[in-house]
Amino acid sequence: MAQEIGTSLNRTVEMGFKVYRLHTAIISWVASERSRWVLWCPVLLAVGIAFYFQLPREPSLWVGPGVVSALTCGWLFIAAIRRNTVAFLLLFLPVLGFSAAQFRTYTVSAPVLEAKIGPVWVVGTVMRWEPKSGGHRVTLSNLTIDRIAPRKVPSGIRITVKGVNTAVRAGDRLRVLAVLHPPAGPAMPGAFNFAQHAYFKSLGAVGYAVRKPELLETVPDKGLRTAVARFRQSLTERIISGVSGVAGSLAAALITGERGSIPEDVLSAMRDSGLAHLLAISGLHIGLVAGILFFACRFLLSLFETLALHYPIKKWAAVCAFMGSFFYLLISGMTLPTQRAFLMLGLALLAIIIDRRAISMHMVAWAGCAILVCAPESLFNVSFQMSFAAVVALVAVYEWVSLSSLKARTSTGRIAFYLAGVLLTTVVAGVATAPFALFHFNQVALYGILANIFAVPITGFWIMPFAIVAMVAMPFGLETYPLAAMGLGIEGVVWIAQFVQELPGAVYDFPAMNGWLLGAITLGGLWVCLWQHSARYLGVVPIFGAIILMPGLPVPDVYISSSGNQIAVRETDGGLFFVKGRRGIVVETWLRRTGNKSQIGLENSKNHARDIRCDNLACVFHKNGQQISLIWHPAAVLDDCSRADIVVATIPVSRRVCRDSNYLVDRFDLWRNGNHVVFLDFEKIVVKSVASNGGRRPWSRYPREFKTRRLPISNGVKSP
Repeated sequence: MAQEIGTSLNRTVEMGFKVYRLHTAIISWVASERSRWVLWCPVLLAVGIAFYFQLPREPSLWVGPGVVSALTCGWLFIAAIRRNTVAFLLLFLPVLGFSAAQFRTYTVSAPVLEAKIGPVWVVGTVMRWEPKSGGHRVTLSNLTIDRIAPRKVPSGIRITVKGVNTAVRAGDRLRVLAVLHPPAGPAMPGAFNFAQHAYFKSLGAVGYAVRKPELLETVPDKGLRTAVARFRQSLTERIISGVSGVAGSLAAALITGERGSIPEDVLSAMRDSGLAHLLAISGLHIGLVAGILFFACRFLLSLFETLALHYPIKKWAAVCAFMGSFFYLLISGMTLPTQRAFLMLGLALLAIIIDRRAISMHMVAWAGCAILVCAPESLFNVSFQMSFAAVVALVAVYEWVSLSSLKARTSTGRIAFYLAGVLLTTVVAGVATAPFALFHFNQVALYGILANIFAVPITGFWIMPFAIVAMVAMPFGLETYPLAAMGLGIEGVVWIAQFVQELPGAVYDFPAMNGWLLGAITLGGLWVCLWQHSARYLGVVPIFGAIILMPGLPVPDVYISSSGNQIAVRETDGGLFFVKGRRGIVVETWLRRTGNKSQIGLENSKNHARDIRCDNLACVFHKNGQQISLIWHPAAVLDDCSRADIVVATIPVSRRVCRDSNYLVDRFDLWRNGNHVVFLDFEKIVVKSVASNGGRRPWSRYPREFKTRRLPISNGVKSP
């Protein structure tokens, strides 16, 4: 007995020593990474922002500022006694992110159209005039709308107009007869929420014009915003007129960011080949413009011996590059990627001016903090996520590789070195952005590396230099030849995109990824990139865990639109069979998020309908031992309600009539709660709607509270 007690005590002591050594090792590792602690500031801000946007209802207005004020007072007290300051910041920064998101939501609050209306006369001021295929898309503010009280008029709307010949400019007053409707909610729970996006863009309605708009008043330039918008519009028109065909539309996209006139087949080729990032002005374009201006200015100044020997021409070149990049930021529309790139570039050029290291992970962190505090909603923006993922990964890799020690001396070596750099950059950026591409677009371009190896050098050495020359020559009316040369390079990039798109298996489609898995992959990637010692490799654990769990994610079996005009069921082979409707953005979203993008535009095939039987009154769908009835005629209600586990009706149905079914979704449920999806398995039925997933938030079109019901099925007997 005594021997057993002694053995147990020895094991306990040994375990205690192991725990102590582990604790000491962790403390030592954390202390050794002290210089990298600050890099987690934007991550902690993002945690608070994400928590705010996941709340089921809007919190009281005092919550965020009140908690921040209390924590600030506590921080000052703790800082005074110099204890646990870092631990306190772990709580303060998420609360600060939460408060910033709440404040942003409050400040952009504006009326949103409650229901579809029109045609009605709309009078407003043009804020943006974008070219589109076959017409234009116009954003209006300072509105007057017939049949809507002034206090309920949205602060901004966006409508599509066709066949316009009037020379409209930003700042002009227009009168147009249009049909308006509220910004659409998600096509299914978890899909892109345009209503939330429009809320933070101050768009209270969208729609289309039914006749040509009338120009009421041409307003002279007033204010910087109007002047910049007019300049961008004039510049876009001048570029498109100077470069014929598709190349002109792409040239305008690269210089002013206006992509509306690009044909859909070209956009599809760029996406499928992994070259879509070349069309979205981001860090690549800002960096190319700044780099070209910096080296060109420094080269020209070095030609003058006196300047080169006695003055800091490198710093002068940095100032020139900063000014040129700021001008590019203005004319490109100041999108999130360009703002992030300009912030980092400004810090890098400032570092050159004050003789400090130009590129570092700290610059990425401060740029992220600035954007998240000023525009917290950008955390869920695909451009923000992909641009920061690429930059963080690239900076981390180049910190580790340290290419400055690998410079080649011969011309052949320099070419090989550059190609290796392009290949490494493409691979790293592609891997870093792949999870976000899967989450938002549900596809991966398998030959993206091949396309980028050829397209990126053309963009960097041909297209962007001629774009800068064209901009410099434009005030003198000499932009024709630079734009023509730029167009040749663009045609080469388009040819590469179309060639890669035609390769077998160029694109692989995936079902929608769960947001929690994306969060695990993101945190794992940040853990690998932000730390420097060997413990960083622990970040691969959540990454591989998410990859392993990804194929087992549940996919909805039934899809119903809020109007009842589109209904689809998921067959055993994974394809969608459409009971009703085959067109529209809702249908395209369903197909894309189930990994069936190839079905877009195709009709149902009869041999796909193996699990469903239909007549003129309803359809009956069987899967995993469950039966679901899809009803659109009252004559089918009594019979189907007595047999089905769940009934979905596009007509109003009384609960008393259909009380034998476990669950009923009728026309009023669709109207109140938006698009629905149904999950069927052997143990339960889960019904989700846009309202149940989105909660009661200011941007929600379906504010009614609605909880997900899980219906257990035992021994084939329906639950009451």
